[in-house]
Amino acid sequence: MTMTFNPDAAANNKKTETANTNEIFNPLAQFESMKLDTAIPEAMRAFAGTAVMQSREAYERAKTTLDAGIEAIERSYDAAGQAATALNRKIIDIAQRNVNSGFDLAKSLASAKNLAEVVELQGAFWRKQLEVLMEQAEEVRELSVNASDAVAEPIKRHATHQAEQVRAMSKKVTAEAAEAFKRQASNLEQDLRRAS
Repeated sequence: MTMTFNPDAAANNKKTETANTNEIFNPLAQFESMKLDTAIPEAMRAFAGTAVMQSREAYERAKTTLDAGIEAIERSYDAAGQAATALNRKIIDIAQRNVNSGFDLAKSLASAKNLAEVVELQGAFWRKQLEVLMEQAEEVRELSVNASDAVAEPIKRHATHQAEQVRAMSKKVTAEAAEAFKRQASNLEQDLRRAS
């Protein structure tokens, strides 16, 4: 048996198959029955209008919240800058006191009359210096804790305020949504009664 391939015949067969398939499955066919002048129920239009208005209000609230959050972060950065400056000044002050203390020791050692006095002066210096270093470490720790609190406070205050607003808004939106749903259900029920 001999077969020949005819590209034109194959293309025509494919077009016929596609046309038959479109007749069987046409996803737009169900929408052809709808007319462009089909009336949209008043309840549905009112619901859509309410939804648009509530979406706009939600957008405005979100924008206000974002602006307040940015301001809180800016205040936090300001506090961080001030805290870092205070901490740096404290460390410089501590370094200056330690250097001055070292010079005082050097002056005392220069005026020492014998080796025993040198050992005694150094021993006294190191005992005193260890106490001073403990006090200085406590000063730096305390300043660091205060700085951390100062940096975190604006953000903490903002977060608390936002949580309170979200709770209040949630209650309000829930109440409004329930009321709107009741109105829509009532309107729909009246429309159905009129239609029957």
